Amino acid sequence: MPLDKTLSDTLRAKLRGGLLLPGDSGYDDARSIWNAMIDRKPAAIVRALGVADVVATVGFARDQGVQLSIRGGGHNIAGLALCDDGIVLDLSQMRGVFVDPSARSARAQAGCLLGDVDRETQLHGMAAVLGFVSNTGIAGLTLGGGFGYLTRRFGWTCDNLNAIEAVTADGRIVRASERENPDLFWGMRGGGGNFAVATSFDYRLYPVGPEIVGGAIAWAGDDIAPLMEYHRKLSAEVPPECTLVAALRLAPPAPWLPKEIHGKPIAAVFVCDTGPVAEAEARLKPLKAFRRSAGDICQRRSYVSQQSLIDATQPKGRRYYWKSEYLSEITPEFLAAYLDHFSRIPSPHTAMALFPLGGALNRQPADHCPMGNRDAKWVFNLTSAWDKPEDDARNIEWTRAAWNDLKRFSTGGTYINFLTEEEGDERVRAAYGANHARLADVKTTWDPANLFRANKNIAPTKV
Repeated sequence: MPLDKTLSDTLRAKLRGGLLLPGDSGYDDARSIWNAMIDRKPAAIVRALGVADVVATVGFARDQGVQLSIRGGGHNIAGLALCDDGIVLDLSQMRGVFVDPSARSARAQAGCLLGDVDRETQLHGMAAVLGFVSNTGIAGLTLGGGFGYLTRRFGWTCDNLNAIEAVTADGRIVRASERENPDLFWGMRGGGGNFAVATSFDYRLYPVGPEIVGGAIAWAGDDIAPLMEYHRKLSAEVPPECTLVAALRLAPPAPWLPKEIHGKPIAAVFVCDTGPVAEAEARLKPLKAFRRSAGDICQRRSYVSQQSLIDATQPKGRRYYWKSEYLSEITPEFLAAYLDHFSRIPSPHTAMALFPLGGALNRQPADHCPMGNRDAKWVFNLTSAWDKPEDDARNIEWTRAAWNDLKRFSTGGTYINFLTEEEGDERVRAAYGANHARLADVKTTWDPANLFRANKNIAPTKV
């Protein structure tokens, strides 16, 4: 329902940024997000320009009892950025990045995309641990854990935070770190947007790039199954500097793939080796020489280009539906089932991805942060994507059937950022395991009235 004009005028007077209401020019564009499956109509959208706008909006939503959701990059599969009939606090214009090379740290405002951070940090030959798609928002990625090409070396994204600046439900601006508000810091490193509105993140940086060895190699036809088995064995041998992501899909019309295999099944390995370049090239020779690849763009390249390598596979405006699980290992039995479901893949845009995680995150205790799942070595993600609403049922049915079969190989845990709109409390608990109870205690301390509930919600233990 629309905001009363008196109330909307009251909120507008408190803001430096804009306020969009239904019917305003730009409203529909501002409420459109990456996943076209999500179509929600907020009563108002605040285009925040700074922390003062965040404080004003949080206070207004709290005092008026209005639903509040927070938008960073708008890239979450479940559409957590949007709420119906409430207020969307849109941080996407807050995109400053400030690098301190001597401290090996970067402070990034919460509206930044991954590419914003990578471009600034790479000027100094350093990188934060971020994700795989440069158009992803840093806030959702980091608050939900985060993993990418550097995770095997350095852990979850949230493992590599120095501090978070946030606005609490009662309107305070606080800094959360190991020394300041440590319980809030613990909760926000993987516990999602449940506790406060993050306005900036202080990331630990590592010497990476600017040149690395990376790219993609693809195989087709009878080479697919042997390649997947070889990838399984090779991934167990390479050092943490080398990340090999395997994906099964129908070949897109990419210029590096021969036209005769477009639309046909392929296995692709997305490579990122951040070790010394000569060593990386030597390490990857056996993979590049495996059988006869259908296409190979694995080469020396900039780390920034690597970080945007798969952007074109995830365009805004498609219909997306995912299912995922953590794995402690990839077995021949898992691969056989995986390939069987691949034989019935329904969409040319869908991929079955295997992301390696094993390394640094496994060395931390289970309660280091809410992410837990320190036994995970892999995550598989069925990234179903298609264009037309009339194809919803067919694609969702295939995804659920594959997931229901493959989850017998799961550790029992799942990645919170990959949960779809329909997945509720049971799956949230699976994501956090034994850390869920502690998260509920943090929620009770910092947001007892559950103002921040437009998320994969963790209810306070008492209200």
